[in-house]
Amino acid sequence: MAVNRVPVLKRCRALGLEPSYLGYDKKSKRQNVRAGKKVSEYGLQLREKQKAKFIYGVLERPFRNYYEKADRMKGMTGENLMIMLERRLDSVVFRMGFARTRREARQVVGHKHVMVNGKKVSIPSYLIKAGDVITLTESARSLQRYKDVAEVTGGRLVPEWLDVDLENLTGTVKNLPTREMIDVPVNEMLIVELYSK
Repeated sequence: MAVNRVPVLKRCRALGLEPSYLGYDKKSKRQNVRAGKKVSEYGLQLREKQKAKFIYGVLERPFRNYYEKADRMKGMTGENLMIMLERRLDSVVFRMGFARTRREARQVVGHKHVMVNGKKVSIPSYLIKAGDVITLTESARSLQRYKDVAEVTGGRLVPEWLDVDLENLTGTVKNLPTREMIDVPVNEMLIVELYSK
């Protein structure tokens, strides 16, 4: 599988992103060298797509598949795309506070530490549905690591569409998110413009 080895802060700086959207508390002291330069319309559209791909940890082919699926659904394509990305299991695990960063959430899912409705799921791109109950496995719950993570992420704001019990490391998806509930700084309309060329 392709792995992006570019340092997170460097990538955030290049895309003009706050590292907190990925779960990192660090701040970069450096300034972006290209900050003042004029960017073309295509450049703006491409940057928005790269931002969304970077935040959710999705490569080009799966991202395009999400776009095509969102395009076939009813409603606004851009909103459907963002909702679909937010419904990914690794994203939901991060939002619930079972992992410090999005990358760690992906790893937690990949190591078979997450159960959806009582069944182990090891696919980070698994799309959750309303009413799904997400818990950590019995063996994972007994690990000190997850107790420490729950302590660190306890202060993080859990979105209103999720209901989380950090004490028992379980959570429920109350309903699917709307675009207003997703606080990711991506202009999805530019992504739609880019793909519809």
